[in-house]
Amino acid sequence: MRMCASLSLLLFCIAIAALPAAGQDVFATPDPEVIPVLVVPGWSDHAPTVEPIRRNLIDAGWPATRVDAMSFRDAVGSNEDHAREIGLAVERLRARTGSAEIDIVAHSMGGLAVRQYLAFHGGEEVVRRAIFLGTPHRGTLAAMLAWGEGGREMVPGTDFLTKLNSEEGRIQETELLAVRTPVDFRVIPSSSGLLPGVLNLEICCPSHTQLVEDRRTFEVVADFLREGAEGVPDAAIPAERPEWAGSGRFGEWSPWGDGVAESTVRWWFFPSWRDRDRRDPGGGG
Repeated sequence: MRMCASLSLLLFCIAIAALPAAGQDVFATPDPEVIPVLVVPGWSDHAPTVEPIRRNLIDAGWPATRVDAMSFRDAVGSNEDHAREIGLAVERLRARTGSAEIDIVAHSMGGLAVRQYLAFHGGEEVVRRAIFLGTPHRGTLAAMLAWGEGGREMVPGTDFLTKLNSEEGRIQETELLAVRTPVDFRVIPSSSGLLPGVLNLEICCPSHTQLVEDRRTFEVVADFLREGAEGVPDAAIPAERPEWAGSGRFGEWSPWGDGVAESTVRWWFFPSWRDRDRRDPGGGG
């Protein structure tokens, strides 16, 4: 009797030892069938803003260890700096998961940084698919009231946008999908949400900010990540370039010209910026 009890206890201990440790993801082993996903926020936003996308991906079957939502050091900083930060985030995700490729979902200005990364920082060599949600590909007049280097770069006609859009067609290896909404009042005019030469899709009718949590939009995101173009049969490549491509006359104008107004707004309305200034006096954006 005692021998049976001891044997049962031994088998129980072996079974417990074989279970994953608390908090350990059973999907942590690299799985070539599940491509990791990096979620990128837009101007002035951080990882919590795009958390609904990350959470929905996990609910839809992506292992939690293979989905990251990133934040930028300066949320309103230059897209060129953001592109380099995206590169670092991509490499961290690849190293952690053991995956050769990753996918990206970007909201708003984050899509410009992703395009910069793909076109000029070798990103298309490791990014399989990328989705842009409400990205102002040719800038937006709303950016005339935005601050930071990122805000200035989004003003139609800037050197940044001119160079980025002159490279259309350069990205050949990554599958791209641009998603826009007809009620996007942060991408002005709405034609700036179109990206020539790749798949585009208009979804009615979340707002600009609702694109990260809208159910129909997420279904499109998930279908494209899983199946590529076949997953979004309603998407199409525009037959012509957008009728509006920006104008150089806007490129140099900014209400934040000397930086004083920008610094004041940041200091009073963004506590995290005040904290950063205390840690790094004279740092700025």
